Amino acid sequence: MSDIHSQADHPISCAFVLDGADAGQPLEGARVPDLLRADTLAWVHLRAQNPQTPDWIAENLSYLDASIVDALVAEETRPRVTRVGDGLIVILRGINMNTGQDPEDMVSVRLWVDPHRIVSLSRRRVHAVGDIAESLRLGTGPTDAADFLVRLTERLNFRIEDFWSGLEEQADMLEEEVLSDSPPEDIRPRLIELRRRAIILRRYLQPQRDAMRMLQTGYPDWLEPEDLRHLAEELDALERIVEDADAMRDRMALVRDELASQLSDRLNRNMYLLSILSALFLPLGFLTGLFGINVAGLPGASTPGAFWVFSGALVLLVALQMVILRRLRWI
Repeated sequence: MSDIHSQADHPISCAFVLDGADAGQPLEGARVPDLLRADTLAWVHLRAQNPQTPDWIAENLSYLDASIVDALVAEETRPRVTRVGDGLIVILRGINMNTGQDPEDMVSVRLWVDPHRIVSLSRRRVHAVGDIAESLRLGTGPTDAADFLVRLTERLNFRIEDFWSGLEEQADMLEEEVLSDSPPEDIRPRLIELRRRAIILRRYLQPQRDAMRMLQTGYPDWLEPEDLRHLAEELDALERIVEDADAMRDRMALVRDELASQLSDRLNRNMYLLSILSALFLPLGFLTGLFGINVAGLPGASTPGAFWVFSGALVLLVALQMVILRRLRWI
């Protein structure tokens, strides 16, 4: 890759020729817009956050329809696939693998794809785009627009499925811990965090699933049956993850209910023990309070050994209470 493409202040992140004699060769300088206008298939990936990017698009891609340009540079995006003539506006999302950021805070990639050019933009690094660029450098990259689109969806889904597998392992571990004799104290925040991640991921993936469904209906001629079959498999993978996300929400709700039930049972047991102790000590407290009043006339006040007789009577009273409570099946 040329030096200019490695500079963060330049709108072009990378650019390649995809077919012909120079297939897999990186592009730089004026060759980028020239080949994007030519019949040779070329791909350029732009930094959407760069302030020079809109001007570069306006200057070098003015032949694109205004609706296409607006979709590429829009501040907010939502996964969608829109056919415009012989090309496609494609906006997809992938797992955020960037350091220090939440994976479920998904990154978007916007594309214009037609038989002669591919223009893509992203505001943050998208590892799936980097995978395709690396394969082109190694001479194993896509050779047509349909292959590029298939590979991009495959790489996006690969990381989504890998991340989702990790969430499912966490869910299995939480279920096992909740059903154990002594759940860890940090289980509630972990449960909440896992449920939050599943909800966020589903919110992003549902429109992406709907967008990929559009590829199965309103597709251009350059998407051949084999390409559509691969895209259908990726759609099926997304369908499965969305369904699993719905199931995980229900699973985590059941885990939360089980945890709440355990806490309620523990509280009820403690309250029950306190009630039993209160029932045992209520008559004892009454008697000790009665015989503890400082007035004349208390029986045994001047009798030696009266304290031990009174103490023995209290012990017998406790034993009698225990027998009564056991017969009533309170204990």
